[in-house]
Amino acid sequence: MSGDRRELLGGEPIRPGPVRGTETAAELVDSCFLAYNAGRLREACRLFVEKILPRGGLSGVSLSGALTPAGLGASCLVPLVEAGFVDWIVSTGANLYHDLHLGLGLSLHRGSPFVDDRRLKESGVVRIYDVLFPYEVLLDTDRFVREVLAAPEFQRDMGTAELHHLLGGYVARREEALGTTGSSLLAAAHRAGVPVFASAPGDSSIGMNLAALRLRGTGPRIDVARDVNETAALVWAAKQDGRTSGVILLGGGSPKNFVLQTEPHLQEVLGLAEAGHDYFLQITDARPDTGGLSGATPSEAVSWGKVDPARLPDAVVVYLDASVALPLLTAYVLAQAAPRPPKGLYHRREELVERMARAAGR
Repeated sequence: MSGDRRELLGGEPIRPGPVRGTETAAELVDSCFLAYNAGRLREACRLFVEKILPRGGLSGVSLSGALTPAGLGASCLVPLVEAGFVDWIVSTGANLYHDLHLGLGLSLHRGSPFVDDRRLKESGVVRIYDVLFPYEVLLDTDRFVREVLAAPEFQRDMGTAELHHLLGGYVARREEALGTTGSSLLAAAHRAGVPVFASAPGDSSIGMNLAALRLRGTGPRIDVARDVNETAALVWAAKQDGRTSGVILLGGGSPKNFVLQTEPHLQEVLGLAEAGHDYFLQITDARPDTGGLSGATPSEAVSWGKVDPARLPDAVVVYLDASVALPLLTAYVLAQAAPRPPKGLYHRREELVERMARAAGR
C-alpha cells in the first residue's frame, strides 16, 4: 500500500457493536457516532475535551436562538459553568431574559407547535415554537428587571458584563430564597465570575425595560465600547500567557460574530500581533452558501484573522439542531473531563483591558 493511500485509510475501521440500551451518552457518542453529522458531533466532543479545555485553555461560548426557555440553560449551560468549562459568554438578550423566568420560579410548559395562535392570544398564552407560558410571566419578569435596574448600583455607565453580573446576583439570591439554585445561567455565571456579554443589548426585553427606565431618567447607561474591549482583552491575555483560545458557537448571528471579532479587533484595529483563535467548534443548521454569518465556515474566518490558519484542521462544524447536540456534548464533556477551577474573569476585566491598552501603545 502506498504511503498516500495508507494515510487516507488511516482512520479507525467502522465496526460498531450493537446498541444494548445500557450505554452512557459518552459511550454512545464514541461507539456509534461514526459518520456524517454524528461523526462531526463526536469530533466536536473530543475537540472540547482534548484540546479546548486542557492546560487552562480559554473557552468562550456564544448563545443564539431560544435555548434557555427550552431548558438548555439549566440542563446544560449551568453544569458547564459550574464545572469551570465556560470562561466567558456572549448571548442574545432574549436567552438571558428567558433565563430569568426560571431563576424567578416562573413556569414554562411543554406544548404543541401546531396549536392555533389565535386561541393562544385569546387565552393570554405566549408561544416559542412548542414552549408555552402565561403572558403574566413576561409582566412579572419585566417588573423584576425594572425594580432591580432602578437600584442605586445601576445608576451609572457600565458594559453588559457588569449589568448581567449585578443582575445575576439578584437572581442568585432569589434562587436561594425559592430553593431553585441551579436554574439560572445568569446566577451561575455570577457565582463563578463568568462575564456574560450581550452583543445587541437593545434587542431583547431586558433592553426594552432598560429603555423604559431611561425615559424616566434612571437606570444604567450601557457602554458597548467596553464590551468590545473587554472581550478582546480576555483573548489577548490568554494568548499572551501562553494559553489557547477556543470558541464554542451555539448557532450564529450577532453573538457568534462578537466572539470571533475579538481577533480582528486585536490585529486589524489595535495593531497587535496575533494569529487568531486556536479552536473553533460550531453547532449550526445554517448553510454557508447564502452568505449569512451563521453559516460562515471556520476557513472563511481564517481570511479575517479570526481563526489561526495553522489550527484550521482542528475546527469542527456540526450541522445539527443545538437542542439535540448540546445535551450530548454536555454529557460527554462532563463524563470525560475533570472539573477546572473557575477563572473568575469577570473580576479581572479592568486589569486585562489596561494590559491590552498598554500593549497597543495607548
